[in-house]
Amino acid sequence: MAGHTQNEITIAAPVDLVWDMTNDVANWPRLFSEYASAEIMSQEGNKTTFRLTMHPDENGKVWSWVSERETDRDALSVRARRVETGPFAHMNIVWRYEKVPGGTRMVWTQDFAMKPDAPVDDKWMTDNINRNSKVQMALIRDRIEKAAAERGAAPGLTD
Repeated sequence: MAGHTQNEITIAAPVDLVWDMTNDVANWPRLFSEYASAEIMSQEGNKTTFRLTMHPDENGKVWSWVSERETDRDALSVRARRVETGPFAHMNIVWRYEKVPGGTRMVWTQDFAMKPDAPVDDKWMTDNINRNSKVQMALIRDRIEKAAAERGAAPGLTD
């Protein structure tokens, strides 16, 4: 068995602003509530290799890993994968963006499998990712919509 999730949200902001803010990995700790730091390790063309470090969990453990992220601005999509997989056998994520009436739809699709000796199984992680994605997407939506309002960037005006 493997895990698969797909979550989406519509953000009342132009696609350019949503793209720019969500692909500025160095600023993810200001966009997501779960990341304590994001360190850019290398950048080659459209590929960024970076280390994410989370805030300590309820047991005080700090999780950290290295991922690669490759953007395709023309296709409004991003492919990412964990390089240091930790408890995952693999973790691949696709971000898709789409102009829609009233703003930008952002979709995250995650395909993964937990290692046999991981502390949780695929089902637990699927439920956890689905729950957490909704929280993080709502937070990202609110932060981008606030930035759009501050810039006077209504959806459709600057695309």
